Amino acid sequence: MRCGRGESCGGEDGGDPHCAQRVAVYRLAVAAPDDDQGPEPGESPKQRHDRELIELLNELRVALPGVQVLFAFLLAVPFAQGWKRVTPFQKDVFFVAFVATAVSSTLLIAPSAFHRIGWRVEDKGRIVAAGNRLALAGLAALAVAIEAVVLLVADYIFELATAVVTATVLGVVVTVFWLLLPLRGRRRY
Repeated sequence: MRCGRGESCGGEDGGDPHCAQRVAVYRLAVAAPDDDQGPEPGESPKQRHDRELIELLNELRVALPGVQVLFAFLLAVPFAQGWKRVTPFQKDVFFVAFVATAVSSTLLIAPSAFHRIGWRVEDKGRIVAAGNRLALAGLAALAVAIEAVVLLVADYIFELATAVVTATVLGVVVTVFWLLLPLRGRRRY
């Protein structure tokens, strides 16, 4: 294989580092599109942990704004004029949604705190592993919060039976897209 310099690319058998990098890029380009497991070519364990931490923090940046908006909405609900007309069941569902949103927010922010506190001291591999578990728990709490909010709003607008059916259908959708499909994809590897 010849590179842009006209040199023979040696890749892993001791060739020019420029050429080895080109071989790695070429292999990435021709790899199967779903070949996304393990370290990148030429990636050290430290580089892998750095990349995985960045990926985790970027994923959390996607989830957190939604959680924060939901939390803000829930903070305002008890102070609205219509709140006086809610049933004891609706108050209970509201409380579940409120607490689940607070727990979700706490768990989804925790990996950033882990990273800040452990910066330059803590093993990044451990931070990534703990952050992953915290993020999964935060997403589970978020699913509970979303379910509870849908149940609350649907029960306020319609009757309880319609609210339960609506929340159940949403629960199935959340379970399929947040749990079953990701687990199915994981089993492929």
